[in-house]
Amino acid sequence: MANEVTVLVPRLLQPLVGDSGELRLDVGDGSSLAELLDVIAAQFPVFNRRLRDETGALRRYVNIYLDGDEVRRLQGLQTRVAAGQELLVIQSVAGG
Repeated sequence: MANEVTVLVPRLLQPLVGDSGELRLDVGDGSSLAELLDVIAAQFPVFNRRLRDETGALRRYVNIYLDGDEVRRLQGLQTRVAAGQELLVIQSVAGG
C-alpha cells in the first residue's frame, strides 16, 4: 500500500502481535499516533495494554519514536503520522 506506516515491534513484544517484527498500517492522508494505536489495539489488545494504561496514555516505560524522534517530545499521542514514516516501539527493561 502506498499510504503505509511501519511499526517496528521489539522482540520481547513480538509474541503479542503474531510473532511479527513489524506491523504495516494504512494511514490514508495521515493519522494521529492515538488513532494508529487504536487500530493495533483492535487486533492485538494485549499488546495495546503493554503500551497504554487504562486511561489510554502511554505507559511511562514505553517509548515510541517517529523517524527517530521520541513522540513525547513531539505532540505525544496527537503526533501526526504520515505514509512512509516509521514508528519504533521500545519497552524499557528494569534490572539491576
